Amino acid sequence: MKLQSNAFRDYSAEQKVFVRRTFIAFVGVLLLSSVLVVNLYHLQILRFDDYSTRSNENRIKLVPVAPSRGIIYDRTGTPLALNRTIYQAELVPEKVDDLKQTLQNLRPVLELTDEDIEAFEKERKRSRRFTSIPVKTGLNEVQVARFAVNQYRFPGVEVKGYQRRYYPYGQTLTHVVGYVSKVNDRDVARLDKEGKWPNYAATHDIGKLGIEAYYEDLLHGKTGYEEVEVNNRGRVIRQLHEQSPQAGRDIYLTIDLKLQQYIETLLAGSRAAVVVSDPRTGEILAMVSTPSYDPNLFVDGISSKDYRGLLNDENRPLYNRAIQAAYPPASTVKPYVAVSALSAGVINRNTSLFDPGWWQLPGSEKRYRDWKKWGHGRLNVTKSLEESADTFFYQVAYDMGIDRLSEWMTKFGYGMRTGVDLPQESAGNMPTRDWKMRRFKKPWYQGDTIPVGIGQGYWTATPLQMNKAMMILINDGIIKVPHLLRATREGRTLVPYRQPPSQPIGDIHSGYWEIAKDGMYGVANRPNGTAHKSFADAPYKIAAKSGTAQVFGLKENETYNAHKIAERLRDHKLMTAFAPYDKPRVAVTMILENGGAGPAVGTVMRQILDHIMLGDNNTVLPDAAPTPPGYEGE
Repeated sequence: MKLQSNAFRDYSAEQKVFVRRTFIAFVGVLLLSSVLVVNLYHLQILRFDDYSTRSNENRIKLVPVAPSRGIIYDRTGTPLALNRTIYQAELVPEKVDDLKQTLQNLRPVLELTDEDIEAFEKERKRSRRFTSIPVKTGLNEVQVARFAVNQYRFPGVEVKGYQRRYYPYGQTLTHVVGYVSKVNDRDVARLDKEGKWPNYAATHDIGKLGIEAYYEDLLHGKTGYEEVEVNNRGRVIRQLHEQSPQAGRDIYLTIDLKLQQYIETLLAGSRAAVVVSDPRTGEILAMVSTPSYDPNLFVDGISSKDYRGLLNDENRPLYNRAIQAAYPPASTVKPYVAVSALSAGVINRNTSLFDPGWWQLPGSEKRYRDWKKWGHGRLNVTKSLEESADTFFYQVAYDMGIDRLSEWMTKFGYGMRTGVDLPQESAGNMPTRDWKMRRFKKPWYQGDTIPVGIGQGYWTATPLQMNKAMMILINDGIIKVPHLLRATREGRTLVPYRQPPSQPIGDIHSGYWEIAKDGMYGVANRPNGTAHKSFADAPYKIAAKSGTAQVFGLKENETYNAHKIAERLRDHKLMTAFAPYDKPRVAVTMILENGGAGPAVGTVMRQILDHIMLGDNNTVLPDAAPTPPGYEGE
């Protein structure tokens, strides 16, 4: 069948319309393609560096690497604080799809406890976003292996190795070495304020107490970084670059571990403090505070139950008695009061006073008793020191007055911190008129001055302050700052401690120092000396001074009887001693709270000195000297 053309259609016009529309479509496609090409050029050429950087930021990460913390050694090179490698599981919450379910699935694999999850949630709340948070620390080999087998089930969860602090000698030296523990919010705020927070980006622990805290900047080191490539799940594919961390400095202390352990054994069961120093250098050879506690409890975070137990312990094991406890220094200060009175012209070596067993305040009926009920008879300064006669020093205090007495005792270091390299040191209290007015809103009375002459009244001091004062006496007025740092080591370089330059406390006649030291020699070696029975037969010469710090006051006619008084109301027993007398190389200060739980203070002091001077503990010691009447053992 033949098709016939439509006479009414304009095929020429339709062809022109088609060509026009095709051209417009082509131009449109060309324009759109041009736009795409321009955008592609803009993205790939002009913005290449920008988008390349953004891509790398998603693909390449800077991972901080914690430095190795410096080791703490005693003076012989025995490690007191070291690092152990531990493994912990951690995750970044933002990279885990279902955090709650992931934690539940990890329970059987890592043996997670409710406490672990609670600790994780607590840490997560205080941490910044995209921070890796520990799920469980201290993983054992079985747990690490079990996780390795199941790791594919837990994207975003990793097991990493870290160094954890360890104190191999437990409670020995806790109050000196201190401990590290987890970085908390207060640490973060302080470090951020000091501009140190970036250096702790990979660090979990920080020094909290003792040497660990005082020398934190030396021990910590410098954080390093790894530039790594990660996949879309945040898992490391390869390392691109590394800036190694700089290890912290090792620290050598002046402490002798064996001496420390020996003294701790002697003081077992007592609330006590002992400081042993080398008066030639100011080095602290032992610093004992009992009871103590195990610092390892704090490294991973102590439980609330354990911490409450330590905090509520009536024996106060958290307390460093050597530098924080302030006691009346009692008669241990009499040699320094004697030097002060001699220098001030209040007395001379021949000044004489008769002691009937009491001293009466002029213009008053108030009597101050001597520890020896019937008195010491005729006294001079040397005999007063040997027999620890209170009445002589009551008169000295009266003649000196509180202003001069306070000024002189400040020169011996009382009422101020010693400068030892430990945090939280107490300054004690050297009373003055202004202090009493500030403290009690009352003026100073003459009667307040009298007990200060024998180290009582408002006067308090730490055992370390007492030891520093004795070193000043031994060195004829030259101040040696007590210190625990002996040297630091960075790599192979050993840097010894440098004692700061010191000045004498005043222009004091050498004979005055000798009078005071001779009095202490008499305490230990002459028949009338209060510690004669403990020290006279020693194969080396000792100088000593005992003291008794009252916990509560006696009535005027009341006699002290320790057996009739509650244990915690009994007098504290103090003693300072140095040896050998001619060329002292050791100075020891001791306090036994409420008299201690073992031998008398003189017996324990002799054991310590024998251990140091003779190198053993085989010396047969005499029994404790009989308790004199009155203030018992003054």
